[in-house]
Amino acid sequence: MPASTAAKARTRSRRAPGTPSPWGMFFRGFLKRPVMVGAVAPSSRFTINKMLAPVDWGNTKLFVEYGPGVGTFTRPILERLAPDAKLIVIDTNPDFIRYLKQSITDPRLIAVQGSAADVKQIIADHGFEHADYIASGLPFSTLPPGVGDAIAKATREVIRKGGAFLVYQYNPRVKNFLTPHWSHIDHAMEWINIPPAQLWWAWND
Repeated sequence: MPASTAAKARTRSRRAPGTPSPWGMFFRGFLKRPVMVGAVAPSSRFTINKMLAPVDWGNTKLFVEYGPGVGTFTRPILERLAPDAKLIVIDTNPDFIRYLKQSITDPRLIAVQGSAADVKQIIADHGFEHADYIASGLPFSTLPPGVGDAIAKATREVIRKGGAFLVYQYNPRVKNFLTPHWSHIDHAMEWINIPPAQLWWAWND
């Protein structure tokens, strides 16, 4: 069985009766907490593929995702992740965490309700000292004062040397949260997205 096929077999999606579709759940989350969701539509596959392209999957044992929402990035990450690796997703919204636990059956997925600013403690609670990569779709520019800076600082401290912080945003001001902590930052745009997405890779050299 090809690696990608095997990964998809491990990452089974299920939807219990009465559970909304991903689009329905995403829109419900946006209406409930627009400041925390930050977009009116999930990221496109073009955005996902470009964002994840630089990841060294063969040397990834722990991937962390902030703000997984309905799993738009979560599922493609799991499809690429090694069989013995783990994906920890962190979201403050209990509805999204519950939805992911109900809709994805994969032993590599650990869904945690909490703040990304507590990432060091969260990964330690699951037996890890460092993360290889961390991806985030959190709307940094609209987070409460101080929260974005706290998340960036905590993230820089837990990513291993050679790893990276992958950030997809719709506001270029996110770079202001990255530059105090990273000197090597790559940037690209993905226009086939609603709205066009800003992509950032902050590397721990």
